[in-house]
Amino acid sequence: MANIVDLSHDLDSGLSIYPGDPTFSSCPHLTLEADGVNVQSISLGSHAGTHVDAPYHFIADGKKIHEIPLSTFVGRAIVADLTEDGIGRELEDREEIQWEALARYEEAMASTKDTILLLRTGWSRYWGTPKYFNHPYVSCEAARRIVAAGVRLVGVDALSPDETILDEAQAATFSYPFHKIALGAGVAIAENLTNLEAIRHGNWVVSLVPLKLIGSDGSPVRACAWRQGTL
Repeated sequence: MANIVDLSHDLDSGLSIYPGDPTFSSCPHLTLEADGVNVQSISLGSHAGTHVDAPYHFIADGKKIHEIPLSTFVGRAIVADLTEDGIGRELEDREEIQWEALARYEEAMASTKDTILLLRTGWSRYWGTPKYFNHPYVSCEAARRIVAAGVRLVGVDALSPDETILDEAQAATFSYPFHKIALGAGVAIAENLTNLEAIRHGNWVVSLVPLKLIGSDGSPVRACAWRQGTL
């Protein structure tokens, strides 16, 4: 299965966690030596590592993760390349991504029903470092245009499509506009993707299927992609 591309970060002690979210741990619960079998005890938040957000994450009456059809999470992907390869320069720390950078993908978004749009910022290379929290983020206008184009899921190779505010006082009043625009329209969000450079060209199908966590606002995923027609 060498034609399957892994789009997920490792879940280990070095993962980047959104400020205030639960930490990750995976510890032996049973061992071969003592119990005849290995079993791990795992503790993590619903937004740990590579994961998807359900509307319920920000919308009180929005769908919970188990209520979203599986078809939402599997489909043809469009990779919007916002790196030097795509827009001719590297994005800067905390740069606001404007619609103009995405407009050339609008026809492709609208031409395929229920598109999965993946935003390649290049920020996945900073995973596990302080710089990862200074990722670019998407403007409100771009969020509205993405929704209007008929996208059903938008993913990003960064911590969030919204700015990450590290100051606790500022974070308490931050409105998370991209999340509220997208999730409010029923558009799911995938975060902390990686390796999007491997699927920039050609026709790719992606899988971002979550765990069936009843009542949850999100779920970790093992994100992957394969060329259309190869499986």
